Amino acid sequence: MSYAVVTAKVDPQTKRQAQETAKALGISLSVAIKGFLRQFIRTKSVTFSAEGEYPSEYLIKAIQQAEKDLKNGKASPTFDNAKDAIAFLEKQRI
Repeated sequence: MSYAVVTAKVDPQTKRQAQETAKALGISLSVAIKGFLRQFIRTKSVTFSAEGEYPSEYLIKAIQQAEKDLKNGKASPTFDNAKDAIAFLEKQRI
C-alpha cells in the first residue's frame, strides 16, 4: 500500500504531549492521526472536549463588552426564530 504525507502545523508542546499520550496508549502518533482521519470520514463530524480549556483574557473582555452593549441596546436586533430574522432582513431589503 502506498502512503501520502499529511503536514499539519502544531506548536511543539502540543506535538510532544500528543506523542507522549500516544506512546502511553501503546500506539504511534501516526496511528492516532490515521484513526482520527478514518473516524472523521466515517462520521463526517469533529468532536472536541473543552475540558481544562479557558477563554483568553481578550475573549473574556470581548464577551463582557458584548453583554454590556446588548444590555444598553447597542447591539443588532436579536431574534427568537429564523422566521423573524428573515422577515427583518426582507424588510431591510437585504
